[in-house]
Amino acid sequence: MKLAILLTAVAGASAFTSQSTAFSRQGTALQAKKFKQNLKYVPCISSDDLPPPGKATSGVAGGLAICIAVDESGKLYALGDKCPPINQPLSFGNVKDGAIADPVLGTKFSLKTGEVIGEWCPSGIGKILGRAFEPVGVPTYPVKAKGSVVEVQVDVNYKANFEAEYWSGVLDAQGKANGKYY
Repeated sequence: MKLAILLTAVAGASAFTSQSTAFSRQGTALQAKKFKQNLKYVPCISSDDLPPPGKATSGVAGGLAICIAVDESGKLYALGDKCPPINQPLSFGNVKDGAIADPVLGTKFSLKTGEVIGEWCPSGIGKILGRAFEPVGVPTYPVKAKGSVVEVQVDVNYKANFEAEYWSGVLDAQGKANGKYY
């Protein structure tokens, strides 16, 4: 009986240490093709969906979440719609004096540069959360109204390049190693 247990343990261990070349496992290295940056103006929202001056709204351009802000004079700005440090929508914020304020943590971001203006996370809960993160701005994008749409200039290959970093293997989220659905 002891011999059977010992042989089972040795056989089990050898299954994980086999150096056989007859069987080759597919690697988990990321092998997706990367694409060059390709900046283009793409539709983001309808002109009918533009918010009133001093407000913002959200849209999607090239697979990116975009905040379209309108300042007090009616000028359009496009920024990333994920507000650091906890990624709530920046489009819920109010626009005033060339900045848009994070609706939860209170940080103000420049409409022109996306950089932090003033204190980082000045609200009550923001003072607690903000200590754990370095101040960081949001991306800005060129924007223009063209006919009945608002267009934003983005890298149309950004989403494909981001997704190329996903691991694709035996247990990918869609159930197949090649990422396709059944």
